[in-house]
Amino acid sequence: MTTGVLIIHGFTGGPFEVAPFKRFLQNHTDWKVAVPVLPGHEMDRGVQKGTAKSWMMVAELEFRRLQKEVDDVIVVGFSMGGLIAMYLALRYPIKKLVLLSAAAKYISPRILLEDARIMMRSLRYRDFPPDSFYHLYNYKLTNTPVRVALEFLRVVRLVRPYHHQVKTPVCIVQGKQDGIVPAVTADLLYEQLGSKEKHLIYSEHGKHHICYSEDRHVWFAKVLKFMGKD
Repeated sequence: MTTGVLIIHGFTGGPFEVAPFKRFLQNHTDWKVAVPVLPGHEMDRGVQKGTAKSWMMVAELEFRRLQKEVDDVIVVGFSMGGLIAMYLALRYPIKKLVLLSAAAKYISPRILLEDARIMMRSLRYRDFPPDSFYHLYNYKLTNTPVRVALEFLRVVRLVRPYHHQVKTPVCIVQGKQDGIVPAVTADLLYEQLGSKEKHLIYSEHGKHHICYSEDRHVWFAKVLKFMGKD
């Protein structure tokens, strides 16, 4: 039996957001791992194009391509990618579903403001905290048209009514210091998803970019075990 893993990145982001987890899977399995770039998310510019429909379509096409090459497909979604992962779970037979900082509910103002303070200090002194993307997000968010931001909200609205219809075994990973997606989101998803097998993992100090949390190697191992690799 061969296994494929489709990893879907977040809004205004890219494959770099999930790169540590991708490397972990490649180092510990012989699985085929695919991380497509969603339309308009190229690294050299802000999110100037792309729609909810195009993002879902690209993820769906990549899933179908991977499905032809392996026996089972596991889907991992980070932030907005978590919503798209749930969308795929509603439409296709997926072996396992992993949701990382899934953006079903978003913006925790207190923590976000603290992150913004660190970002502004970093920009002033060109001294970015380790494993941070403040400089990238400062550029991308200030160059993201309102129209595209509304497309992100469209993804949220499209998936939200159907959480209870997701039956795929699921593992949710959430950072308690997430400034974009409040930690309570993970509890809500855990309750709302219709899956019989559900796991919830919290990173005490993890922020939104959960794949770069200090304890990532701890939860990486737990998620891998859930995914079916002992």
